Amino acid sequence: MFPEQRPRRLRTTPAMRRMVSETTLRPRQLILPMFVGEGLDAPRPIASMPGVVQHTRDTLRKAAVEAVNAGVGGLMLFGIPEKRDAQGSGAVDEKGILNVALRDLRSELGDSTVLMADTCLDEFTDHGHCGVLDADGVVDNDATLRLYAEMGVAQAEAGAHVLGPSGMMDGQVGVIRRALDEVGHSETAILAYSIKYASAFYGPFREAVDSQLKGDRKTYQQDLGNAREAMRELELDLAEGADMVMVKPALSYLDIIKAAADISPVPVAAYNISGEYAMVEAAAANGWIERERTVLEVLTSIRRAGADLILTYWAAEAAAWLD
Repeated sequence: MFPEQRPRRLRTTPAMRRMVSETTLRPRQLILPMFVGEGLDAPRPIASMPGVVQHTRDTLRKAAVEAVNAGVGGLMLFGIPEKRDAQGSGAVDEKGILNVALRDLRSELGDSTVLMADTCLDEFTDHGHCGVLDADGVVDNDATLRLYAEMGVAQAEAGAHVLGPSGMMDGQVGVIRRALDEVGHSETAILAYSIKYASAFYGPFREAVDSQLKGDRKTYQQDLGNAREAMRELELDLAEGADMVMVKPALSYLDIIKAAADISPVPVAAYNISGEYAMVEAAAANGWIERERTVLEVLTSIRRAGADLILTYWAAEAAAWLD
């Protein structure tokens, strides 16, 4: 009577498949990254990321409300200034575009969502690196930490619930944590970009933030072949006080997400980044794949690997599908 085991019995109907599904994907697990540009009078499309724009302050508020109403768990905000300098001064200026936009969203949304801020200098420097440079043109880790501390406090005072230090500077989580606590922002959480690889998939993001980068970030972002090093980075951030940890990118690093989830005592996030988004959108536009099915498969695979939270440009749209 072969076969005696018939796993297909649990796949017979949509109701049966739903009942025994092992992995859930819900709107609350999705975080929407959003871009706001200084001085814009209309949203600016990002050519390599169809459907994603640099918002004006007004359209940012509107889109943020719509995303929250769709059920997303949070918003991650990136600011694009009109002027840049070597120190990334706009990042710490209370009138800088990112801090102004944080105030806008906190005023509009209050505590109805989790408002996150990118705590990094790369959008604000005229050289495009995530930190300040020394006399030899190398990113100065410790000088950068002092600016991260100042930037983190400015973002907390502007209304961010969560800070996202993404620069991969050694010691960044501990420095920001101490700076926040010293000025009374002990309740502001840190989502540490603990494991961030020097990936080729960041290309469209560089357009999204009008990056001034020449060269690469391989001296501070992780080498793509290293896994043990990733766990070391994660453990260091946990020891420094990270409230959540991140793996970035997601799709090429599902094994790293799994390894992080296996040892992390705090929530693990994964960033479904711009290049991953652009590939799916391009293939769908050519009719090569079914867009909605593919998007949900991508997001489910990231959840199945162990991510508790997913930063994705599909967050608001996928939330509507799931709801």
